[in-house]
Amino acid sequence: MSKLDQEEQEILEAFESGNLKHVKNSAREIKRHQTIAEATFKKDARINIRLSSRDLRALQARALREGMPYQTLVSSILHKFVDGQLVDKMTNK
Repeated sequence: MSKLDQEEQEILEAFESGNLKHVKNSAREIKRHQTIAEATFKKDARINIRLSSRDLRALQARALREGMPYQTLVSSILHKFVDGQLVDKMTNK
């Protein structure tokens, strides 16, 4: 399993210490978040890219360690990059 980021760690600690509180209309909130999650992860486009066989093998090995298909890993990496969660160290962006 991958390590938790700071926000995830704080949520886990709040849960374990009993400091989380129920929100009003929780059923509605759960449905709202499910709808957002489904829209976020809807895969409605295809791309084809060429990679070096070395990079592909490395991606497949990393995905195996993470317990997911390598296409899912690549999609996740691209999503995080365009969402600003990953930065390019070379250009400091």
